[in-house]
Amino acid sequence: MFKREELSVDGVKTVVHSAGAGEPVVFLHGAGTIDGFDFMAPWAEKFRVIAPYHPGFGESGDDATFTDLHDYVMHYLELFDVLKLDTVNLVGLSLGGYLAAKFCSEHGHRVKKLVLIAPAGIIDPQHPILDVLAVPGDQIVGLLASNFEVVKKRLPERPNLDFIGDRYRESGTVARLFWEHPTDPKFMRYLHRIKVPTLIVWGDEDKIVPVQHADTWRKLVPHADIRVYKGAGHLVHLEKPEAADAIAKFLG
Repeated sequence: MFKREELSVDGVKTVVHSAGAGEPVVFLHGAGTIDGFDFMAPWAEKFRVIAPYHPGFGESGDDATFTDLHDYVMHYLELFDVLKLDTVNLVGLSLGGYLAAKFCSEHGHRVKKLVLIAPAGIIDPQHPILDVLAVPGDQIVGLLASNFEVVKKRLPERPNLDFIGDRYRESGTVARLFWEHPTDPKFMRYLHRIKVPTLIVWGDEDKIVPVQHADTWRKLVPHADIRVYKGAGHLVHLEKPEAADAIAKFLG
């Protein structure tokens, strides 16, 4: 159903999967790509769904000069220009939520509505985000969802060298971005600039980004609609179909 397109964005190979027609909805994935994009297939009945792979992730190329999140903000400004998208509905998961919020705080005129799924980026010493660089990759997979079957069906029965290499590559990209500077204190300072309609969804059993961060988001983006789903982990949109449905309804 999704059409694959390979683009050159300021010299960086960027692979984009898209489906449907209508208002554009751009999904920014998290720090890994095993969860896929198929959950958005129903959205394509109403929207033009666009799912790019970030540089250094998935099918997109690498660029060693991308050393902080602002480089990705600029990359997506360039990509939207290439795709001739003046404004988009922006949905971001985890690291992608961090990126989506940063993009919107800086370029709100390009965003119509914003959805953040268990977004990273908040500094909360009482409830620190999991240090994914310190946890073995095979252990992180088990922490992504409360119901592991949701993740298991997206994994190969016997991971081959290509699969393992892809995970190692994505981990390397995350390390390049966050090893020396895992947090950006200035990020929270400018979240008040997000003025567009905003929905934030979370699982109450999130073991990656603690659901308690929602309280800080509520203070920094007071107009946001925050919904917490019981019995769900980090990939709340996969564990709870009603969460994905709520996102589609909000965007509509």
